[in-house]
Amino acid sequence: MNRTVIPFGPQHPVLPEPLHLKLVMEDEKVVEAIPAIGYVHRGLEKLTEVKEFTQNTYIVERICGICSVMHAQAYCQGIEAMMNIQVPDRARYLRVIWAELHRIHSHLLWLGLLADSFGFESLFMQAWRNREKVMDIMEETAGSRVVISCNTIGGTRRDISKEHLVKISVIADEIMEDMKQIEAAFLNDYTVKHRLVGVGVLTKEQAYKFGAVGPMARASGIAQDHRTTGYAAYGELDFAPVVENDGDSYARTAVRLKEVYQSIKLIKQAIAKIPEGEISVLVKGNPNGEVISRVEQPRGEVMYYIKGNNTKNLERLRVRTPTFANIPTLLQMLPGSQLADVPVLLLTIDPCISCTER
Repeated sequence: MNRTVIPFGPQHPVLPEPLHLKLVMEDEKVVEAIPAIGYVHRGLEKLTEVKEFTQNTYIVERICGICSVMHAQAYCQGIEAMMNIQVPDRARYLRVIWAELHRIHSHLLWLGLLADSFGFESLFMQAWRNREKVMDIMEETAGSRVVISCNTIGGTRRDISKEHLVKISVIADEIMEDMKQIEAAFLNDYTVKHRLVGVGVLTKEQAYKFGAVGPMARASGIAQDHRTTGYAAYGELDFAPVVENDGDSYARTAVRLKEVYQSIKLIKQAIAKIPEGEISVLVKGNPNGEVISRVEQPRGEVMYYIKGNNTKNLERLRVRTPTFANIPTLLQMLPGSQLADVPVLLLTIDPCISCTER
């Protein structure tokens, strides 16, 4: 049978990000996928060596807007570990609240884009209507809707008032009720299931072999969630990783839906347990040594390698993002699929190309 090579991207039907694939086709069937990345390389890791280490929080937040608070958290945690800085308890809980708000915002954005990818415009609007509520909370508590710049070395730059904590809890309950309608459409609708069930299966063995992280791994039966290590205040909250076992697009959708509920419960727990006190400590000196800092982002685990040399400038900062880890799994899922399923399959890894290429 004759084979044809079709370029897919750098434009995507839904995502405004330049992931380029060369698809080797036999008729409508994909037999091989070859990635080409690097279109939006910005040199941010090199920039962190030029700026002072206290300024780098702003730089790492711009690796990705949707995950910005987690990027800042991973960076700050690394510097704090290197400099033996003890973060106040209130700041640890504030970091959890803002991180989980970002996780809800990211998953709702993804759910909307997934619905849009197979033509469910009304479902797209429903998901993004709930996302707007989260964006409004972040604007009220931090002054910005996406890159909120709340984390700093030694704690947080901002506090959340009691009134806003109560409001966050009320809105979280509203989102949970609205999510039940969205969940019914995503998990029970015949058309949605037809596009997702059995499509892009990633077995548990493949997920482990190719280093899947985040919802990709958990949808294939791997109970891996770095929040369970207890960083920030997660060790004082009650939760378990959301796991599905089928490893297809439907399972990955179910994991992200359930993680929205999980994030709401974590926010409510954090609000109930948050102590009074300071939100930051004074930072003296310069970082010296090297450290690896890891945080669970919406897409999976992000890893920061930070090396200091006892000056105001870092010697090296290296970031491994979850999309970079999940691209090999995408290349395993695509062969055997139909061309019409490629945009949906690509979306199911929740790709962030600006994260990947930095």
